[in-house]
Amino acid sequence: MREIEQEKLEEILQNHKLWLETRFTPEVKGKRADLYEVYLRGADLQGANLQGADLSGANLQGADLSGAYLQEASLQGAYLQGANLYRADLQVANLREADLQGAYLHGADLSGAYLREANLQGANLHRANLHGADLRGANLQETYLDFASLPLWCGGLHWKLDKRIMLQLLYHFCSYECEDKEIKEAQNYLLPLANQFHRIGADCQKLEPKEIKEITEEKRNGREKN
Repeated sequence: MREIEQEKLEEILQNHKLWLETRFTPEVKGKRADLYEVYLRGADLQGANLQGADLSGANLQGADLSGAYLQEASLQGAYLQGANLYRADLQVANLREADLQGAYLHGADLSGAYLREANLQGANLHRANLHGADLRGANLQETYLDFASLPLWCGGLHWKLDKRIMLQLLYHFCSYECEDKEIKEAQNYLLPLANQFHRIGADCQKLEPKEIKEITEEKRNGREKN
């Protein structure tokens, strides 16, 4: 783990700013920020523009990154426990295997972010945008997910969840309407668990069993004749 002085950090950020401004021009100035495995615990990086920077393996525990621009940044394996990422822009950022335990990500934009095997245990993802994010194998135990937009594709598989979140997901599943008999039977079977959802009595009501209409042989034969 490398340590750098505040003056050196400011120089790196200034060069990175120049690089961002000129990287698509014939005369590139500045230099992309290389903060690989740098010790930045508790650093004040509020609103910093670190788009495309290399922060992989960096120690950012408890750092203030609120409102920071981290689009396309590499944060693979970074230590972000307890970091403040309120409304941070992390679009398409690489956070694979990053440790975000207890991080504050309220309103953060994580759309398209790569979060495979990331540790988000106890993190606050209230109103976070996770559209298109790859969260396969991520640890979401004790994570606050209310009003977060979660991916409903393969990137939303194999999460590590606690009972509280599982009950929340089961409640959603059991609330849906589907005419398929097998689905209704599954919903009714899971209803006792779904009705343990922590928001029942506050924002949500207890769910009732689905009505399953049996098709008699006489009705079935009548349909076939028609």
